[in-house]
Amino acid sequence: MIEILVFLGLLTLGYFAGLYFERRHFEDIKRRERKTLFVPLVSFGAKQTLPAAQTAELFIGSVVVSTDYFKSFTASLRNLVGGRIVVYESLLDRGRREALLRMKEQAIAWGATQVVNVRLETANIRSQASNNGLVAIEVIAYGTGIR
Repeated sequence: MIEILVFLGLLTLGYFAGLYFERRHFEDIKRRERKTLFVPLVSFGAKQTLPAAQTAELFIGSVVVSTDYFKSFTASLRNLVGGRIVVYESLLDRGRREALLRMKEQAIAWGATQVVNVRLETANIRSQASNNGLVAIEVIAYGTGIR
């Protein structure tokens, strides 16, 4: 009986702590996105002409975001029956937006007027030694800042 209470307590703690930190991170992302709106991020095709620039430099933003215990638990339940794992969608959204912001903030500090040929890469980080269900993702955004 004690084990069940501990499990439910950890599950509840994971839910509320994860919800709090996720909301706080989204608020920070929204605030920083508003501050960086003046520098556009652009992806060009292979045959499109790049804008003229005096100088250019490569900028990289990366982040590693992990799930909380509650999301890992609910995702493992969803994995039993298949379908969309909605609890991971916010994790991916946070990672993508944070990586783009970090890249963009570096470009702004350098004096870029825009960032072109923006690309995103992702990697799944999971401990093979322990099978505890915790999942983390790394998102890397890179692009060429021009001024």
